[in-house]
Amino acid sequence: MTENKNLITGATGDWEIVLGLEVHAQVRSAAKLFSGAATDYGGEPNTQVSFVDAAMPGMLPVINRKCVEQAIRTGLGLRAKINLFSVFDRKNYFYPDLPQGYQISQYQQPIVGEGALLIELEDGTEKSIGIERLHLEQDAGKSMHDQHPELSFVDLNRSGVALMEIVSKPDMRSVSEAQAYVKKLRAILRYLGTCDGNMEQGSLRADVNVSVRKPDADYGTRCEIKNVNSIRFIGQAIDYEARRQIAVLEDGGKVIQETRLFDPQKGETRAMRTKEEAHDYRYFPDPDLVPLTFTQAWVDEIAATLPELPDAKKARFIEAYGLTAYDANVLVAEAEIADFFEEVVTNGKTFRDAKAAANMVIGSVFAGLNRLGKPLAESPISATQIGQLLDLVSANIISGRIAKDVFDLMFEEGKYQGKDPMQIVEEKGLQQVTDMSVIEKAVDEVLAANPEKAAQAKEKPKLAGWFVGQVMQATAGKANPQAVNQLIREKLGLD
Repeated sequence: MTENKNLITGATGDWEIVLGLEVHAQVRSAAKLFSGAATDYGGEPNTQVSFVDAAMPGMLPVINRKCVEQAIRTGLGLRAKINLFSVFDRKNYFYPDLPQGYQISQYQQPIVGEGALLIELEDGTEKSIGIERLHLEQDAGKSMHDQHPELSFVDLNRSGVALMEIVSKPDMRSVSEAQAYVKKLRAILRYLGTCDGNMEQGSLRADVNVSVRKPDADYGTRCEIKNVNSIRFIGQAIDYEARRQIAVLEDGGKVIQETRLFDPQKGETRAMRTKEEAHDYRYFPDPDLVPLTFTQAWVDEIAATLPELPDAKKARFIEAYGLTAYDANVLVAEAEIADFFEEVVTNGKTFRDAKAAANMVIGSVFAGLNRLGKPLAESPISATQIGQLLDLVSANIISGRIAKDVFDLMFEEGKYQGKDPMQIVEEKGLQQVTDMSVIEKAVDEVLAANPEKAAQAKEKPKLAGWFVGQVMQATAGKANPQAVNQLIREKLGLD
């Protein structure tokens, strides 16, 4: 099989993938959805469990106002309809780590209705992905099968933790679109402060619904891949599952609607259980919880506290700083990156060269952090120091090449880490040479040592750049590059 843009070519022609995602985002809250138990990650098993979470007889759930507020914030961030009236239902099914024998969730009347999320595609275009709904529900516990050779254990620390299930419409048609959707959704949640988005800790995970069809045909039978917890795995799971379904159909078989699991070790999906329909869960309103109601005035108060979100920030970066769409996209991917960049580019009441600032953050800082394996919060060089370094370049105190050397000294462990750029420049004598007599002497020496190339450069002016590099090397990068270039062109008679 080969892939042509959003189509996969099989033995019988082209096939289209149809994708919808159900993303489970853990609500950032100090307490669980219906109890006061803690939600900290990494606690000892069964140390963060209340009587409500353990489903002890007579224990009644009480809604956590903070979780409701976080759901509303998320809905507003997704430009979705906020329902002032919603209902909690019991979703009935058995699982060893579900103490009640049912999950408190929402079904026909969720807290958030339809919305939309804009994603950026690989070719630079944008696409709107519909949001079907967002509802609140409680998480189940965790079954542990690797603690004993013969027994399975249950940890209820996650039991009752608040989740927002964000259900997309089946609007995605490729692996790249699904991955872009999850990245963008994760960024919005982190900007809003409603979910930390730590997929490796399970606080953001996706159920991926995959089906295939001939282009423009009716939807095919879908399979749901449960609990995929990395963007890379989402891509691998979709690719494998789509090709599996195509092979089944082209062999004359039928795709069975079922729930599947993704095995990241083998890079393949496998059947878990036949997919249930809604009626199999016997949804009915939870008798222990009254309908959830609140006022539009409260929604408006929450809306007034929303931060500038990625799309708005990207537009501002392009308009205010003259950045390219690519640079703006990279910088707004995480709120802390955007804030770091703005601190770099801001110089009192004026702005530094935004392109130079973006290049320094996207290039030098990101590369350095990747090399050290550290997050931006642990960067050895601050935004203020990077701004000072850019100021030295713009003031012609050091060249761009020397700036890279100074950056490396500040970034790596050693006696220069933590020092301001000017201190390093002065201590190491890196100030740019601006004395024209000194620069001219270096130019004359390089030209005299390379008469044949000088003659060639008079015929091919682009070769003058080679001489600039030689002079910069001879002066250890300290010569003013503009002055060097001008002198070489004059002496070669190119002006």
